[in-house]
Amino acid sequence: MTKSFFFKPFFFLYRIFFRKLKGFLMSVSSSHHASSSQSKNDKFFSSLYSHKSDLSNQTLIIFNFEGALLKSSSLFDYFMLVAFEAGGLLRSLVLFLLYPLICLVSEEIGLKIMVMVCFFGLKKESFRVGTAVLPKFFFEDVGLEAFEVLQRAGKKVGVSNLPRVMIESFLKDYLEIDVVVGKELKVFCGYFLGLMEEKENNVLPVLEEHDGEDMGFYIIGITASNKFHDHQLFYYCKDVYLVGNSDKRSSKKLPRDRYPKKLVFHDGRLALKPNPLDTIAILMWVPIGIALSIFRIIVGISLPYGVSLPILCFSGLRLTVNDNTKRESQSINSHRSLPNDKPKGVLYVCNHRTLLDPLYVCFALKKNLHAVTYSLSKMSEILSPIKTVRLTRNRHQDSEMMERLMNEGDVVVCPEGTTCREPYLLRFSPLFSEISDEIVPVAVDTHVTMFHGTTAGGLKCLDPLFFMMNPSAIYTVQLLDRVSGLSCCRDGSRSSIDVANYVQGEVGRALGFECTKFTRRDKYFILAGNEGIACKSNQPLKFE
Repeated sequence: MTKSFFFKPFFFLYRIFFRKLKGFLMSVSSSHHASSSQSKNDKFFSSLYSHKSDLSNQTLIIFNFEGALLKSSSLFDYFMLVAFEAGGLLRSLVLFLLYPLICLVSEEIGLKIMVMVCFFGLKKESFRVGTAVLPKFFFEDVGLEAFEVLQRAGKKVGVSNLPRVMIESFLKDYLEIDVVVGKELKVFCGYFLGLMEEKENNVLPVLEEHDGEDMGFYIIGITASNKFHDHQLFYYCKDVYLVGNSDKRSSKKLPRDRYPKKLVFHDGRLALKPNPLDTIAILMWVPIGIALSIFRIIVGISLPYGVSLPILCFSGLRLTVNDNTKRESQSINSHRSLPNDKPKGVLYVCNHRTLLDPLYVCFALKKNLHAVTYSLSKMSEILSPIKTVRLTRNRHQDSEMMERLMNEGDVVVCPEGTTCREPYLLRFSPLFSEISDEIVPVAVDTHVTMFHGTTAGGLKCLDPLFFMMNPSAIYTVQLLDRVSGLSCCRDGSRSSIDVANYVQGEVGRALGFECTKFTRRDKYFILAGNEGIACKSNQPLKFE
């Protein structure tokens, strides 16, 4: 009895070991048999790229998203983005602690662990990381060579082992892929369970929908050399081109000007793709960053500009001001008097990068200004060391309010109405051009190292805190040549819209940004699924 009890654990381990060994040998045997049966159609991706001009509209390409299109071979970074942006700091900490286990187990089990940690308990309806956050990081990881091959095809089908909610928006909306085949997540009562559906969807309708055989399409596949049998769609390909690790290493990064669709809007707090080493740095920095952020905020709101600027610079917040600031500020001290007692203040018009833009314009000029904003959280309004006034988006009321403020002194306004962190300028509201004849365009740009100080779907009251949490950040302020606004609108030489477009163009040229006609409403509709306005009444608000 004692001996059987003693040897029972060893027999148990013995059975498990040989069962695993038997399964491994069978998988190797089946894999070898399958690969040998398909080897006559296997080719190297380099041969396809060198003959990409032979591809036509009659070619249908089935490609593996993470194996063929992305340069990186690790998926941990993207799941960390999901964990941090959708689940918070605690969930990202759990995922990081499980990273050694994810590396030890098989790729399939590691993927299931990451899906469970990142998606369990998230509300399906409010999950927008795949739409608002991941496209930017996917774009930065796309290989130029694979992208050029896909652009030559008539039809494109993307296959992935990732959850479909992570990749569908990027592939369809930004890369114009016709069909996306990914893993479906199980949902219960509107919440993700963190489990993927085991059975694959029927793929025959995919080919029938695009008439792969009836219209004479030549079907080819592109996948990683170790992912050939990941999906049954590849068995319908006449030729399969394998992307090796050397192909990925030598692949070039897709430049921004080659994007099929402009990436104007991007959300999320993280400013870098969190690989394991960066994740360690982020998690270790957060408590230090919170303390540093509180210190910087106290210094900024309590000390004079001449004292706070050197202290903030020493703490890592740098301010770069254009060389002609002094000349410009001296030239606008004498204001022309306008008839009918129109306001005599100077109107500084700047693009909108963060909620701190008006404050940094004050730092650059070393004087207090009145700031008018289209949206401002109560917390930011309380912490602001300068007077801030919200615009109502009612043209008549806003015009009267701005005139009163300019009679009291100089005013700074961001006519875009919302922040934009990419190198684009949104449409400038023409209201400012009808208020003052002393308009000074201000070009503002920021560079952060760890966190973005803006959000569309998160808590806006934390925007200043996140910006101040960066180990280092750079603010660039350029004061441009003065523009006449009110007098031009009165004499009919230029309309208010012409003045607004001219100021937008001047700011864009100074920063090297592209001017667009997008508005605040477009941004919030794309990133948050709403119009970005909380209105108590049922009356829609007008955007001027």
